[in-house]
Amino acid sequence: MSAPRGTNPQDPRDSRQDSRPDPEDLRPDRRGSRPDQGAADETPRTPATSPVDSDPDAVEAAYDAAFDQALALARAHTTTPHPRPAPTDAPDPASVLAEEDAPEKPREAYDWAAVYDAEDETGGAEARTGDAWTAIEEAWTGDVPATETRADGTSAGDGRRDAGPVAPHRDSASAEDTTHGPDRRAAPSSRSRSAAVRTWEEARGIALRAARETVARTAARPVPLLPLEEARGLALAEPLTALTDLPSFDTSAMDGWAVAGPGPWRLLPGAKVLAGHQLTGADGRLDDGAAVPVATGARVPGGTTGVLRSEHGEVTAEGTRLHALRPLAQGEDIRPRGQECRTGDALVDEGTVVTAPVLGLAAAAGYDAVRAHPRPTAEIFVLGDELLGKGIPADGLIRDALGPMLPAWLDALGTRVLGVHRLRDEEDCLAEALAASEADLVLTTGGTAAGPVDHVRPVLSRLGARLLVDGVAVRPGHPMLLAATAPGQHLVGLPGNPLAAVAGLLTLAAPLLAVLAGRDELPLARLPLGERAEGHPRDTRLLPVRVHGGRLCPLRYNGPAMLRGIANADSLAVVPPGGAEAGTAVEVLDLPRAGGCFT
Repeated sequence: MSAPRGTNPQDPRDSRQDSRPDPEDLRPDRRGSRPDQGAADETPRTPATSPVDSDPDAVEAAYDAAFDQALALARAHTTTPHPRPAPTDAPDPASVLAEEDAPEKPREAYDWAAVYDAEDETGGAEARTGDAWTAIEEAWTGDVPATETRADGTSAGDGRRDAGPVAPHRDSASAEDTTHGPDRRAAPSSRSRSAAVRTWEEARGIALRAARETVARTAARPVPLLPLEEARGLALAEPLTALTDLPSFDTSAMDGWAVAGPGPWRLLPGAKVLAGHQLTGADGRLDDGAAVPVATGARVPGGTTGVLRSEHGEVTAEGTRLHALRPLAQGEDIRPRGQECRTGDALVDEGTVVTAPVLGLAAAAGYDAVRAHPRPTAEIFVLGDELLGKGIPADGLIRDALGPMLPAWLDALGTRVLGVHRLRDEEDCLAEALAASEADLVLTTGGTAAGPVDHVRPVLSRLGARLLVDGVAVRPGHPMLLAATAPGQHLVGLPGNPLAAVAGLLTLAAPLLAVLAGRDELPLARLPLGERAEGHPRDTRLLPVRVHGGRLCPLRYNGPAMLRGIANADSLAVVPPGGAEAGTAVEVLDLPRAGGCFT
């Protein structure tokens, strides 16, 4: 769950940013190569520090643009002459083909791709399996068709999100089988994030549909009848209807006197009506002109025309007569039978979470037990040899923040956590753990990229899982994934960085768990921003915010590896690509809180 080795996961501006090639260095001319391109071993220039470098969002935007340019540079080498595969004994990006007039392998593109993949946690120069590296390699070796040219002269595949000629990695875990031509070969351990990545809205929709399909398959199973004390926090499996009128008799709403007819009234000697009791004698009725002391919640005697509050009446000195200090209306301070509901009325809908008020209403309506959906179960596998379970981080090790954090949020999402397990960075270890899990939802932390110890995707393929979401266009958290691992079981792969994992939890796990628990889909409110929210150039951004005065206030410390911002937040703002200005209404994700509540 860590950032790439040798980096500070708590620093949003890692020193690697300063070592990336300048985007301008990678800009091709009309022939597809830089005007100043020299020998194959020429080292790309390192950009000097500039105002852009001080802004992480601007840096990311600049190097997203550099990806487009680097990919265009690589593709330019695949047109004329026809590309030839690189020699197997000379895999270095600086190598050139032995034949005369062979095109030079685009070292600048490869150098940039290695740095980008290390930053993006999808591989690196040693592994040579990252997203950018694979895209450049496929374009170079001709594993994909030549770039199509649009009518306006632009390339049909330019850009990271719609790079058509770059084939996404697909394996047996893929959710959708896209037919490839006979010459199209997917990289063995990587994927291009261009075609496979889902938008944030699409990813949430897929999670909801996956859960609904599971619920539909199990619809015939009986839902248990649970005592009220065991139903708290669960979702009702059927509407709650009244078993009796509420109230079931005419009730005094205040302490005072039950009176009949106009006053003044004579007090019945020695008589009073308390809660749980009724007037004795005379068939429990008051004659006109009579009054009797009555307590709040007590059944008013028959013939009562109103209840005179204690502060609105005065008893004569001899204690036999009652006078009103203000006019009394007919039926005043009497709760008539059936005022709240009649027998058979619907009180709350199916899917309503059994909160404290719902428990009280059910009891008042005559219920001893209700039918409620059991909690879905979850199991958490925390991956990473670099994680410490306790103590202060030291010697290249970091504390595991997700192991303590995820169970509390899963509980708030109505889920029963079966266990939290820390696993070594070994493929067999992960495969055995996933195969043995009987949870409705398996959560893994880390290992969702394409580095040498990122085993989640290979293990899913090995187990025959069906990949439903393979990357989401959201920051932080874009390497997240969702897979169907067995009938009725799903896996959500969370990125290892803490805030990125929170984004994955709320994007994929929360909607899925809500449906499995029988709850309504989690609503998304809209509130205006109190100030401009910076966005990602192409992806949705989930930004920790606080609600103050009806407006969203963005919080600092919102990098993927940071928890300081989310710890002080009550919501996540869903910021569209490109950002949003102050006053713009954006969607808001409430953060789950301990005890099954939301803000």
